[in-house]
Amino acid sequence: MSTKDPLNKTFSREEREAVLTSRTGEKGLKIERKFTKKGESPYASIKFELRTSKITNPDGSVVFEMKDVEVPESWSQVATDVLAQKYIRKQGVPQEDRDTGKPLLDKKGKPKLGAEWSAKQVMDRLAGTWRHWGEKHGYFETQADAKAFEDEMRYLLMTQRAAPNSPQWFNTGLNWAYGIEGDAQGHYFVNENTGKVERSKDAYTRPQPHACFIQSISDDLVNEGGIFDGVTREARLFKYGSGTGSNFSALRGCNEKLGGGGQSSGLMSFLAVFDRAAGAIKSGGTTRRAAKMVCVDMDHPEVEDFINWKVIEEQKVAALVAGSHICHEALKGVVKSVNDYGSDPKKNPNLKRLILAASKVHVPLNTVKRVIMRSEQGMTLKEFSFRTYDTDFRSEAYATVGGQNSNNSIRVTNDFLEAVEKDEDWDLVNRTSGEIYKTMKARDLWEQIAEAAWQCADPGLQYDTTINEWHTCPKSGRINASNPCSEYMFLDDTACNLASLNLVK
Repeated sequence: MSTKDPLNKTFSREEREAVLTSRTGEKGLKIERKFTKKGESPYASIKFELRTSKITNPDGSVVFEMKDVEVPESWSQVATDVLAQKYIRKQGVPQEDRDTGKPLLDKKGKPKLGAEWSAKQVMDRLAGTWRHWGEKHGYFETQADAKAFEDEMRYLLMTQRAAPNSPQWFNTGLNWAYGIEGDAQGHYFVNENTGKVERSKDAYTRPQPHACFIQSISDDLVNEGGIFDGVTREARLFKYGSGTGSNFSALRGCNEKLGGGGQSSGLMSFLAVFDRAAGAIKSGGTTRRAAKMVCVDMDHPEVEDFINWKVIEEQKVAALVAGSHICHEALKGVVKSVNDYGSDPKKNPNLKRLILAASKVHVPLNTVKRVIMRSEQGMTLKEFSFRTYDTDFRSEAYATVGGQNSNNSIRVTNDFLEAVEKDEDWDLVNRTSGEIYKTMKARDLWEQIAEAAWQCADPGLQYDTTINEWHTCPKSGRINASNPCSEYMFLDDTACNLASLNLVK
């Protein structure tokens, strides 16, 4: 923007309206058509076709399949899959005859309900709702401008020139387009007429369209703002397709005392709870994983355990995979030997050798014994079963271990980095008392971070000092965390709404 442009300074609302008026002659937005024509469908120049979208497990079993999804011919199969598997509304949508557009009714004369099936339906509910909100709040100068805005947005979305963030695809327009309400979920909104915060009466009249949240967590077990309230708040966001990040450094370490006596379970214990909860909730109720960021400060008493969390869990996966195959082969041999020569090791030297061999590779002897007993009762080799695992990230092995449902980041300060450079000591500090829990070499911690990141890509680094030096609103509080992808860094208990433009197109 030119430095001579009058909008390049700070204006009051009245001044800004005056500037806009001087430019357009009116206060409302004037929308010039770039890609569409008045009176013509914005999709007139786009060719569509029907496709199938399918997700399968590593073993070939079908997780999801949707046939006859209408999308532009120019779309890739990946784009089709994203729309069909994640963003298309799966129920509650009034059904229409695909050829005539007439409503389909059941035997009682009520509309049949089902899923969206066309990209046109999705783009129409998004752009239509945005137009509706704009008209409701006086954004457009005329109805023609509102219609031009809607048509241009429908074209931009359909041709992949622009896209909103995921919660918009999940939630926006379900009420406006289809009358879907849903039970209230604890969301709040600011009433634009009164300026007051109100609780939403249902899930979709005032939908939750924000992509990224940063939430604070206090060192409290069950009260508002505390640990298990945080679990609930994260679940609420995941359910509607949003991501959230938090700095968990306020939680006391496992070495610290509780107010009522006894000792705290510690940071890592509670992170395991958050991790399992996130894994149980599909973001937006679809096949999309929950998006979650965990940040911990460099001086937390459990920072070493946090740094190495995913490394250890990866090792557990390796143990599960290797151990399951070792056990399967060893036990299969035991079953065959019992079937062929009997279950008495004294009379069956082959069985004795197999038992000793299994013991040497650490197959539990109680498991060997149970297999022998079942074989005595008539179990054949065909009936024998011992589950094996693989290293696919979607497999049961990864679902079994912890730490798989978040991005983990360490908040490092300039003081820490200088201590690394100078090979100085670094203190880990108790949260409740402020006393030093442990002193160690800063370079030892730095080496642990590097080793862990090399092994499993976590933890990442967030440069706390630099981030806060660049803070645009420092008087409102410091920046402690980020959203799951780290492109949004701001105050605790805030959110942002993102969109993308395809500059190539």
